[in-house]
Amino acid sequence: MGAWQPLPDDLPPEVRHFVEQLRQLKDRTGLSLVALGARTAYSKSSWQRYLNATQPPPRQAVDALCRVAGIDKEEAERFGVRWELAVQAWPKPATVPAKPEGADGAEEYEDDPTLPWWDAPPKKQEPPSRRLLAVAVALVVVLVLTAVIGALALG
Repeated sequence: MGAWQPLPDDLPPEVRHFVEQLRQLKDRTGLSLVALGARTAYSKSSWQRYLNATQPPPRQAVDALCRVAGIDKEEAERFGVRWELAVQAWPKPATVPAKPEGADGAEEYEDDPTLPWWDAPPKKQEPPSRRLLAVAVALVVVLVLTAVIGALALG
């Protein structure tokens, strides 16, 4: 699909292999980064960071790319294993941004917790409220009264 910018020379082999595989999978989709972002709920700039190895992708982004690429379950599982190995080996940023007071000094990568609607767990069905029940009973009473009054008026 296009020429990728070279990956940094100091990348661990696990990260390099994973990002190269991710790039090939993205190219297989035939989608631009903008289109990929629209289909996966991860922005173009997020995909640029993931595919240029400046930030590890969240597992959900990898799963979404696998789904968009239409790969089978077995290959998707292999991508999951590659992702785990790469994230463990991923180099941490050299500079740590200033943290608010009280925050620990641990560096964490941005992980977009937002799931697209198709990946969100199903919501539990809540029992009907008492108000809904009261409205239903009132409607039944009105219907019965209308039927009785209509029958008396005709009879």
